[in-house]
Amino acid sequence: MRIVAAKKLLKANDQLAEENRSRFNRSGVFVVNVVGSPGCGKTTLLEALFAKLATRLAPAVIEGDLASSIDAERIERLGIPVVQINTDGACHLDATMVAAAADGFDYDKLDLLVIENVGNLVCPAGFDLGEHLRIVILSVSEGDDKIAKYPTIFQKSHVLLITKTDLLKYSNFNVERAVADMKHLAPEAEIFQVSALAGYGMDDLADWLAAKCG
Repeated sequence: MRIVAAKKLLKANDQLAEENRSRFNRSGVFVVNVVGSPGCGKTTLLEALFAKLATRLAPAVIEGDLASSIDAERIERLGIPVVQINTDGACHLDATMVAAAADGFDYDKLDLLVIENVGNLVCPAGFDLGEHLRIVILSVSEGDDKIAKYPTIFQKSHVLLITKTDLLKYSNFNVERAVADMKHLAPEAEIFQVSALAGYGMDDLADWLAAKCG
């Protein structure tokens, strides 16, 4: 019987992730890994964010989904280069998938590469993709207890976006609890409260990200 330890697989992923990061560094492209639950609003957030960044940054997107190209088609309609990864049931992207997808871009024309990960608060937490920044999205409609319930992915993220804040008046989501839980797990993390549809907080987020890319 041959047994392959999970740690060995993760080590191999981390090695390839470093190769990805070196490639992105040489290209001068800033890479962001966006994680969050299904339905938290990742693609809608990106659409609104790219509109704010249109005159400042040239973005591209790697879209990760179990199946379909629905989200990639939405990004493509914006005129933004996009590569779709269908994982065929895998609950996260890994560095190998990103390395293959990354071949599809002309980096001389890019400033920012966004990787929209598969919707999941568990599996993506353990996989470095070669990004410079990990953003985790928590929508008001999910509830304020998710940070305490799924601590690893929040602890390993650099930014928390509390999204769909236009729904706060219709929910019992406690922003103070969510912020406190995030600060406990990741004291240095940046926290933004935004609504992609209503526009709340999007200017501040766009300004901050543009500065990071610069």
